[in-house]
Amino acid sequence: MTLVLVVDDVAPMAEQYAYDLKRLGGHDTLVAGGGRAALETLTREPVDCVILDLEMPDLDGFDVLRAMKDQGLRVPVIVYTGTGNYDRCVRAVQLGAYGFIAKDEPMERVVQEVARAIERQRLAGEVAALRRRLDADSPLVGSGPAMQKVRELIAKLAPVPSPVLVVGESGTGKELVAHELHRMGRHPRGPFVAINCAALPENLVESELFGHERGAFTGAVASRDGAFGEADKGTVFLDEIGELPLALQPKLLRALELGEVKRIGESAVRTVDVRVVAATHRDLETDVREGRFRQDLYYRLATVPVVLPPLRERRYDIPWIAARYLERRYAEVGLSAGSWLPVYRERARLRRSRCGRS
Repeated sequence: MTLVLVVDDVAPMAEQYAYDLKRLGGHDTLVAGGGRAALETLTREPVDCVILDLEMPDLDGFDVLRAMKDQGLRVPVIVYTGTGNYDRCVRAVQLGAYGFIAKDEPMERVVQEVARAIERQRLAGEVAALRRRLDADSPLVGSGPAMQKVRELIAKLAPVPSPVLVVGESGTGKELVAHELHRMGRHPRGPFVAINCAALPENLVESELFGHERGAFTGAVASRDGAFGEADKGTVFLDEIGELPLALQPKLLRALELGEVKRIGESAVRTVDVRVVAATHRDLETDVREGRFRQDLYYRLATVPVVLPPLRERRYDIPWIAARYLERRYAEVGLSAGSWLPVYRERARLRRSRCGRS
């Protein structure tokens, strides 16, 4: 059962509204005769919606809306007025009210507005809970402006199957971004295959990427699919893409554009459905100008690059990273972080603005 609070200094009006809301909408109701009484009730009762008069002698509706915002009382408010001054109603909406109605509106419409306001609040709560859960599951830690931009960009890019280039210094979390793109993409249950282009001998890079047939070269004692074959219906993460040999770059471009790969020693072309995320700490634009990286491959990868700032540029996030680390360390030894972590995060919240300015 939902609870609606009607706030009006005219007692007969408030009581009639409360009666009709119970009769027509099935809501439990409470009545407050002024702004101060309304705020006291809101701090005491689990109110689902407020119908608020704007013209009251002690605290008017605007004062109540400001106080609710200051106190963090997130309850939908529908303001009503008998003066017909809709400019005041619009001002109330700007202060956070859900909507407005006239006092002479049919009660059926009032009941509908209350139901919509409560449903909207419920959906907002579900979305907030989902976001908290996604943030908790995400390996990308930090709530500062820089990481918020990165998260928003990842959310936009993840559903689109086009390649993504992640740029950042070593240690900024480029592979974590690749995992997020995979987790939020079209095939989150598919394989995730990571290849470090800088760690492979040049004569083995093609085999690692595209596979080989048995006997294709010395030591090829068995056939192998390669990263693109293994990651079909999934994601290939190509770390240090700037180290990819120039001779192999046309084959990678073909795989990106057509989804076609050919294993060494095989004449048939295979089609794969693979999301490619590449990463580098190098300035690929300079490499393109100096002939070390193909221009067409660069533009295919870097349509919308994800640029990761180093930690020294987002010190705002250091307390959150420390909290995540401590939480995991406690979990490893079977201890609960529930007792100290909320306190730690609250202290971090109080310090973070100062940390961001330092």
